[in-house]
Amino acid sequence: MTLFTPFRPLMRLPALRLAAALLVLFGAHAATLAPYVSSLAVTRFGLSDRAFSGLLVMAAVVAVAASVIFGIRADQRANRRQIALMAIGALTFGTALVTLFPTTPVFVLAHALLLPISGAIFGQVFALARLAASTCPPEERPAVLSTLRALFALPWVVVLPIWSVVFRTGTPLTVVYPVCLVLAVLMLALTWRFWPRDGATAWADAPSGLSFRAALREISQPTVLVRVLALGAINGAVMLYMVVVGLVFAAIPFRGPSDTALYAGIMAGLEVPFMLALPFVIGRIRQTWLIFFGAVLYAIHLAGIPILAESPAVWALTLSGAIGGAIVLTQPMAYLQELMAERPGAGASLMALQKLAGDGVSAAVFAIGAALSGYGLAAFLGAGLSLVGAGLLVALDRRR
Repeated sequence: MTLFTPFRPLMRLPALRLAAALLVLFGAHAATLAPYVSSLAVTRFGLSDRAFSGLLVMAAVVAVAASVIFGIRADQRANRRQIALMAIGALTFGTALVTLFPTTPVFVLAHALLLPISGAIFGQVFALARLAASTCPPEERPAVLSTLRALFALPWVVVLPIWSVVFRTGTPLTVVYPVCLVLAVLMLALTWRFWPRDGATAWADAPSGLSFRAALREISQPTVLVRVLALGAINGAVMLYMVVVGLVFAAIPFRGPSDTALYAGIMAGLEVPFMLALPFVIGRIRQTWLIFFGAVLYAIHLAGIPILAESPAVWALTLSGAIGGAIVLTQPMAYLQELMAERPGAGASLMALQKLAGDGVSAAVFAIGAALSGYGLAAFLGAGLSLVGAGLLVALDRRR
């Protein structure tokens, strides 16, 4: 295996090249918009903290519902191209509305409904990638998902520093919307032109024949849900890190936003090469043990932040966090798709359920930890719970 081995399937197969392009553009869209939504909501569009919290809750519910519904429909009818166009159409329409009519009602409509619906494209692109990878030699398939996930992360490393420079010149935050509109239009054009026509793919993709209710029952089986919850506990540590690091650094006189940005930038920058290196170890270690190893490294990073925040040694935690993050951000996706191997769309929808579980875990842990002792306890609880989730996954699959 060489340095370019993970990229071979992507360079050879048109469907995987499309998936790679869409994830790079979607990553750039997310990196351009996501960090500034809270500031825009409060300072530009006049939402109160309570109203913005309500918007976030509604957006989470819509995102999960859309991912599950689109995933099941895609399996039922094998109309993945149509589903992808609908999701990216919502992305384009929502971004265009705020660009052309930057008012508070339009902002709420876009961020509570249209943009959350568009999030379903993430799972659908990975479903397409899994189906396309089925035509690859078996030894190449494990590299596909981790390489694609790395390509989604790559724009965050490039785009965030650019916006940091742009906003120092006094450019208004609302400029992110026309830029995101260009990215969304590019995604829509690529999908329209290159997404394989339904029923004319190089791989078998027959309709599932299941009713919507039967498909929901399949997803909601206890054996499936308990694994989703276990992975959600691991994912909760990632969500908690994003909340805790800024608050811990802000409480230290000689640290602050610049150190927070630097820490996050180093983490993101290191995660990408480690994600690309994962294919060299995938298959040599059982997947659940690999996830457990990643969770341990990420827990060390999360729990270490409040302990080492005042010391230069805190920067060393980025290495543990990046290696662990590369694993826990990629392997659960592959695990969930294998869990529902015959239903690529439903497998993709499980990613949204895992994220919802992770968001719920991180919110609960943060509230309990901060109320009892502070941000340090929240970090310790989140790290411990992620290890419990990883251990549960190993125990559940010990015979697989």
